[in-house]
Amino acid sequence: MTDQTIETTNVDERPTKAAMIKGFCGRCPNCGEGKLLHSYLKVNDECSNCGQELFHHRADDGPAYLTILLVGHLLAPALHVSYVHWRPEPLTMFLIFAIGCTALSLFLLPRLKGAVVAYQWARRMHGFGQPK
Repeated sequence: MTDQTIETTNVDERPTKAAMIKGFCGRCPNCGEGKLLHSYLKVNDECSNCGQELFHHRADDGPAYLTILLVGHLLAPALHVSYVHWRPEPLTMFLIFAIGCTALSLFLLPRLKGAVVAYQWARRMHGFGQPK
C-alpha cells in the first residue's frame, strides 16, 4: 500500500496574526512598511515599498459590521453603568454617547478595514495566493 498523505505545510507561510497587526496599523501586510490605505478607506492598488498587489481585496461590508459590533459591545455596558451610577440628564447622556460612538467608529473603521485586507492576504483569499 502506498502512502497517500497530503502535504499540508506551505513553503511560503504567511503568519495571520502578524499580518493583521500590520493591517490594523495601516501598513502593508507583506513588508509592514508601505501604506495600505490612501485617503480614508481606499486601499492602494499595490504597496509603494515592496510592490505587493493589494487590489485583490474584497473587504466589502466586513469592516463596517465589525466596527458596529465592537462599538456596540464597548459602549452599551458603559451606557448602562453610567445610567445606573450617575443618572445624568438624558440630553447630557445622549451628547456624550453620540460623540463617543461617532469618534470610536471613525477611529476603528479604517483600522478594521486594514485588518480585514491583511487577513485576506494572509489566508491567500480572492487572488492573493497567486504568485507575482
